[in-house]
Amino acid sequence: MIKIDFEKMGGLIPAVIQDYENGEVLMVAFMDQKTLDLTLRDGKTWFFSRTRNKYWMKGEESGNTQDVVEVLTDCDADTVVIKVKQNGPAACHTGNRSCFYVKWEDGQWVEHSNPLFDPNEVYKK
Repeated sequence: MIKIDFEKMGGLIPAVIQDYENGEVLMVAFMDQKTLDLTLRDGKTWFFSRTRNKYWMKGEESGNTQDVVEVLTDCDADTVVIKVKQNGPAACHTGNRSCFYVKWEDGQWVEHSNPLFDPNEVYKK
């Protein structure tokens, strides 16, 4: 039986979140045993924030939740890929569809962004 290895990274594993329809990588976050269990049980993505030191469900503030379609682990059982249906226009807290909108071009990082919502309005911080 395969058991996810949370010990390699001090209790956390990377979670790569992909759009289940087109394979676009929407975001990467971290999970511990509790958030993986919540994700598998609830069918919504849950993560552990290293900067805020707290649990959070994707979309709890913005409404841009993610419905889990499929969960995979790698051969070392220390990373997961979660294929989701993205509810709402954007997965990124910046308002962009994906967190991966910055591309290396001609020796520099260039933003290719088209925010779908204003984060200042959504998060009111």
